[in-house]
Amino acid sequence: MLLKTKTKAHGSQLPNAKCIATLVTALAFHNDYAQSVPAPVDQPYPGVIQLDVDVTNLDQKIVKVHERIPVTAGKLTLLYPQWLPGTHSPTGPLTQFAGLTLTADGKSVEWVRDRVEMYAFHVDVPAGVAFIDADYQFLSPVEPNQGRTTVTPDIIGVQWNTVALYPAGYYARDINVQANLTLPAGWKFGSALELDRQDGDQARFKPVNLDDLVDSPLFAGKNFKRVDLNPGASVPVFLNIVADSAANLDAKPEQIEAHRALVQQACRLYGSQHYVHYDFLLALSDEFSGIGLEHHQSSENGVKASYFTDWAKTWEMRGLLPHEYTHSWNGKFRRPADLWTPNFNVPMQDSLLWVYEGQTQYWGEVLSVRSGLETADQMRDQMASVAAFYDHQEGRTWRNLQDTTNTPIISYRGPAAWPSWQRGAEYYRESELVWLDADTKIRELSNDRKSLNDFAKAFFGVENGRNVALTYTFDDVVNTLNAVQPFDWRTFLRARLDGHDSQAPKDGLTRGGWKLAYTDEPNSHTRYSEDQHKITDYMYSLGFTVGKDAKIDFVLWDSLAFKHGMTAGATLMAVNGRVYKPELLKEAITAAKTGKQPIEILIRKDDRFRTVSFDYHEGLKYPHLVRIDGTPDRLGAILAPLK
Repeated sequence: MLLKTKTKAHGSQLPNAKCIATLVTALAFHNDYAQSVPAPVDQPYPGVIQLDVDVTNLDQKIVKVHERIPVTAGKLTLLYPQWLPGTHSPTGPLTQFAGLTLTADGKSVEWVRDRVEMYAFHVDVPAGVAFIDADYQFLSPVEPNQGRTTVTPDIIGVQWNTVALYPAGYYARDINVQANLTLPAGWKFGSALELDRQDGDQARFKPVNLDDLVDSPLFAGKNFKRVDLNPGASVPVFLNIVADSAANLDAKPEQIEAHRALVQQACRLYGSQHYVHYDFLLALSDEFSGIGLEHHQSSENGVKASYFTDWAKTWEMRGLLPHEYTHSWNGKFRRPADLWTPNFNVPMQDSLLWVYEGQTQYWGEVLSVRSGLETADQMRDQMASVAAFYDHQEGRTWRNLQDTTNTPIISYRGPAAWPSWQRGAEYYRESELVWLDADTKIRELSNDRKSLNDFAKAFFGVENGRNVALTYTFDDVVNTLNAVQPFDWRTFLRARLDGHDSQAPKDGLTRGGWKLAYTDEPNSHTRYSEDQHKITDYMYSLGFTVGKDAKIDFVLWDSLAFKHGMTAGATLMAVNGRVYKPELLKEAITAAKTGKQPIEILIRKDDRFRTVSFDYHEGLKYPHLVRIDGTPDRLGAILAPLK
């Protein structure tokens, strides 16, 4: 606090001498710590950090943390993880980190946040001090608008990066941490971390390096079930399930067998395993936030509570586990060289996400069908929806696929007014079409003797048993493709990554024996989206979709709706003079196909009403894949299980 005193001459306020001295000292202290964060060096950090985490406060969702950090006298910088693997972005939840108090030998120690690197805290360690004790909290959101819900009355998700500080100046792999967790009474958990011992509700884990700790999250719950997905094998794989209720855990034998088939099909595809053991963490919940996040020996998966109990209606969720499991090979073991960083506060580069995420998206869909988690018809309907969307995505004319790999750093899945023009994480789905293109091209060139399966085994199957990251570059991808099937793969890939074609890359579909067509009947993917997400899809007719409460939630750039000045956020009030209902507008679109009258809708945006008249007579349009007569069904061959 700056104390002030009045002068008799002017009545103004000026600091007295004592306050000036205090101010100078404070400024000197702060200026001293407006410094660069020490760069990481590959050298062992002396000692083992002890991390104690208490997750028993379920009502307020406050996670209590105590950390004991071995230190020596002098300057110390502590870092809160910022750049997170799996998100490819600086998304460490710093706003939920609070209450930091440091002590040494029971005495308070001051800290100062770096003026530029907000995730860095500078400390002057007193002489003779061997440990710094840090106490703080991770404040899990209590409302959806505050972030992911990670604590509910029945489920807890612990991501260790949210509850750990670590010393700057070291590689994360050189810092050893011994973690302890206090759980609510009677709860059980799943994690890739290896347990040292458990005393009641306190779990003590074996020391691991910080890289492996952050890469080994934990799901705990009141309702818990563990299923062996690789029985009798030397390398175990487990499905650890937590749920809102015990009834949600009721999985039928055939459902479990499909998950076991996933493990078998993945291992046959890649020809290797790069984990000592693998733990799927699966939350079945309508309260715990959904998630899909990869780790080397585990994955975080959050789906609706009805995943098993309403199996017929949750089929699209079943592509999640194959996707995240594939990441153990693609992304965690084989990792883009510019994405690998020595610790969690060195910026990442995302130029190869079209391989990391795009090929994972492709294999995730393929493995879903090969394992029986989805049907071939369902996969084709999803592919039709993807192809149709990119066929109508005008943003491709200005922003190429390569540039979209920067999206996590520019805006990590943030909302956009015009997503089909601004473009987002297209390195997932658009790249899926590129890899289908590559797969069918290999098959065509080799007279169907080789395929992208051979690339997967050659690229991801190397050094079986190695569970340390092996990095790769664009040239490594090209060289492996050429080794599988000689071709100008560099030009092939760069044309699709750097080009501005206004249409989707559909050559893989055509070469696979299928083409995109439209009918007035929704495909299974559209029906699923309308049912599960409560939307009505008029995208390929009038150019928009309608969500809950008749609110327009998406307008396709350069569509009819766009040309009539419509935007997301407007409310659809009436159709041809009658109160809006989804079936009423569908009937109007169908009727206009054989008539000459325009379709009139009344919309409200803010406090203004407006009538929009569509002179449209082509009927409802929904995408489907249809066979091309006289061509080999390579897509069918791709989806066939491996023997």
